[in-house]
Amino acid sequence: MMNSTPLCRWACLGLLIALSALTSLPAQAVPSFSRQTGASCSMCHTTSFGPNLTPFGRDFKLNGYTLGENKLPPVSGMVMGSFTNTQKGQNVSDLPPNNGFNANNNFTFDQASLFYAGKIWENFGAFSQLTYDGVADRLALDNTDLRFADNFAWNAHDFVYGVSLNNLPTVQDLWNTTPTWGFPYNGSPLAPAPGAAALIDGGLGATQVGGATLYSMIDRTLYAEAGAYTTFAKNFQQAMGAWAPDQNQIDGGAPYWRVALQHDWDGHYFAIGHYGFRANVFPGGDKSAGTDRYTDLALDATYQFLGNLDHIFEVKTTYIRESQELYATRALGGTAFTANQLNTYKINAAYTFLQTYNLTFGYNRISGNRNMDIYNTDAGYSLNGRPDSNYFTVDVSYVPFGKSSSYLAPWLNLRVGLQYVAYTQFNGISKHAEDNNTLLLNGWLSF
Repeated sequence: MMNSTPLCRWACLGLLIALSALTSLPAQAVPSFSRQTGASCSMCHTTSFGPNLTPFGRDFKLNGYTLGENKLPPVSGMVMGSFTNTQKGQNVSDLPPNNGFNANNNFTFDQASLFYAGKIWENFGAFSQLTYDGVADRLALDNTDLRFADNFAWNAHDFVYGVSLNNLPTVQDLWNTTPTWGFPYNGSPLAPAPGAAALIDGGLGATQVGGATLYSMIDRTLYAEAGAYTTFAKNFQQAMGAWAPDQNQIDGGAPYWRVALQHDWDGHYFAIGHYGFRANVFPGGDKSAGTDRYTDLALDATYQFLGNLDHIFEVKTTYIRESQELYATRALGGTAFTANQLNTYKINAAYTFLQTYNLTFGYNRISGNRNMDIYNTDAGYSLNGRPDSNYFTVDVSYVPFGKSSSYLAPWLNLRVGLQYVAYTQFNGISKHAEDNNTLLLNGWLSF
């Protein structure tokens, strides 16, 4: 449990809350979106709060967050806190320093955020998040997506088109299968987590990179998007609170692309798609030996039953295959092998009752080839040198607000959740993998 808190943590938190109070405005599901459109949060979100979108929510994002009219500045706020228990206590030295955490059973103030979320002018809108991280004791720009969008009809076809300026691949994505907004929608800041991850799935930090993409939706069926990303300059990252000297840095521009097909049959919504990312990267920011090359290719699919909003059923899945050509890492002595491969598979199924009560089951698998240089015991992996992890997630949540008849709608929203993560394999280790099992109780308030 946190026994002491640095003065600057409370100063930053106080500033965020004060700014929110001065504007007297709400957050994501952000209530500023709800105020702008005149629609309840449950129109955009299957559980009335959180990232998981309905078709209406995807259309709202596609059209640049500009549907409806702003009567007040689109500003919102959010605070999150949690309690974490792991099956076996962790080494205190592995937890964030100088915060007085115990080896187990820790309460944390996770974060406070300010959002500018909604129409800026005509066809230009934004979702931008400034976050104070209560565990890392850091204030930084978080997920940000600035959009211009418009539409036209041609030859009996409807086109929505636009451009997104954002700070992480998949922040701008419409589907909750891609890494940024995928399940689980929140997690413990203190729980152990698998060490291996694809570059597009956690290998790049928000506000460390930025990019622009062009996109179009044709006849509400075919979606296509393409663009590129690069690493922000050191001075910009420092100004935004995101600089880390050992971060992976992209050399030049890294292309990103996305295609998807969607269709709705009387409340049965289906989507299937592909997304990809290719980057030449200076490992750990070291530019003395050239670059490594990462190619991430992914498939994803979504099914939602929304024919009866009292009972919503969903299944979402994605598979990411990452090919790594580790030329620079090998030259620097980090590995004896140039070629490496990492596979990530995710699937989750959810049931939501009255857009208030939600139960979600998820399964994740990470696997790859043996590499004793990268996946070694010093880095927390097993003796076999494999990155493999398997785990199941059960998440139960309660969202009392967010409907049109809710108390103080659209000025208040709340999500209370209980989550359990169970490992059958962790960083290549099957024996005692369950020591990393995690119970999380969390609260998530927007206003």
